[in-house]
Order: sequence, then C-alpha cells, then structure tokens
Amino acid sequence: MSDIKLFRIGQSGVSELSGTTDTIEKSLQTLFERNLEALLGVRFLASEFTTSNGARIDTLGLDENGCPVILEYKRSVNENVINQGLFYLDWLMDHRKDFQWLVLEKLGKKEAEAVDWSAPRLICIAGDFNKYDDHAVKQMQRNIELIRYRRFGADLLMLDLVAATSVKAGPADTKPSSAAEPGGSSGRYKTIGTVIEELDPGMRDRYEALRAYLLALGDDVQETTLRFYIAFKRIKNWTLPETSGPGRFGVIPSC
Repeated sequence: MSDIKLFRIGQSGVSELSGTTDTIEKSLQTLFERNLEALLGVRFLASEFTTSNGARIDTLGLDENGCPVILEYKRSVNENVINQGLFYLDWLMDHRKDFQWLVLEKLGKKEAEAVDWSAPRLICIAGDFNKYDDHAVKQMQRNIELIRYRRFGADLLMLDLVAATSVKAGPADTKPSSAAEPGGSSGRYKTIGTVIEELDPGMRDRYEALRAYLLALGDDVQETTLRFYIAFKRIKNWTLPETSGPGRFGVIPSC
C-alpha cells in the first residue's frame, strides 16, 4: 500500500521522520488497549479473551454505537489476521450471551441490555496491508476495517484507514437478543428503516441530500445503519444521532 511520510519543519529546512512498527505484537496491543476509546472510539472490555473453543481474541470492545468490536493486531503484512478475525466474529455471533455477560460485568446492566448486534465489527491493525488484503475485505459481507499504523519517535502515532466495508444488517441481526429485552427500549421505538420509509417526500429529499453531502466528504467516510439511527464515521463517529425523542432521525456534529 502507499506510504505516508512525515516531516519536521525547521529554520534550516525539512527533515523526514522515520516511521517504524513495533517489533513485538504485544507492545502494540498494550498501547491500543490503554488508549482504545481515544484512538478508535471503542470502550475496552477484555484482553486475550478465551472463547469456549479455546481460541484467544486479542481485544474485545464496545463501540460508540453499542456494537461489539473484535480487534486483532499484526505488526507486518499478514493475511491470516483477517481470516482469524472472521473466525472470532462468527464465534461471537453464536455466543451473544457470553459477550453480554462481559459487558454487564465491565460496564453495567444498562450497557449490557443496549448491546446492538446489527453491526458487529472486526478491526485489523497492522504495520501494513497489501492489495490482496484490500481486495479480500471488499468481497466479504462483513463490517471489517483495516487500519495501518506507524510510530514516529517515542511520542507520535499515525493511524491510516486502508480499507473498510459496511454491511447492512439482516432481520436476524437487528432483532434484539432475549438478554436485552427485559427493561430494554427496543420494542418501544420504530427502527430507522421504518422512520425513513414513513418520511413525507419533502423530508425524504432533505435526508437524501444530507446523506449525499456526508458521503461526498471523502472516500473514507463510512455509513453504518443500526436499529434506531444511521452513523457516519471515519475511524470514529463524527456525526451522532439526534436523541431528543423516540423514532427521530437526525445528525449533529459530535463536537
């Protein structure tokens, strides 16, 4: 993939900073886990989570939309990180209650009941990816992001979103799990799909114009359709749903 160069500007000219990747995979994982929310907008849940079949998921988290996130790290080009992550993602979808118990333990009952299974994500982090990785991800009907990193000295970290796919959830994924039903709000509000279908022509035109504007801001803008709203992001959400009433749709700046 293309390289990103970073230069320091001084009075005598410019000098290039040499970008490096960690030689030890664990040190990279530790760096991300300690700063997961600031870097990726993901709340940390567990490190080296052992599944029921004896496998180990590098990092488990919960994103800004309440969706499960699996993170896998590799310091060099390695196609296996994607295949491995997909295996874990399948396991997670088949063991939803295990994940919700973890959320309950770490973040509390409210967050556990609000877990949204409509858009679980796999984030693969590596020193680089190749064109085959990029192509493979685009063929997979999963929410996958490839993020390349570089370290510049001791205090600079660069993240580059190399590729991302966003898949609309099917009925089986948008249906709330039984663990989320008691005390949950999923049955009281209309889904975002229903809200959009019921818009009058004028509001529908405004929505489509806003959506087109947001997607035109860059090739790296991702659109994720959840149960109750649509989120737009790059690496992190930068527009959020309007939450002043049930069943309402809107986007507002996050800052």
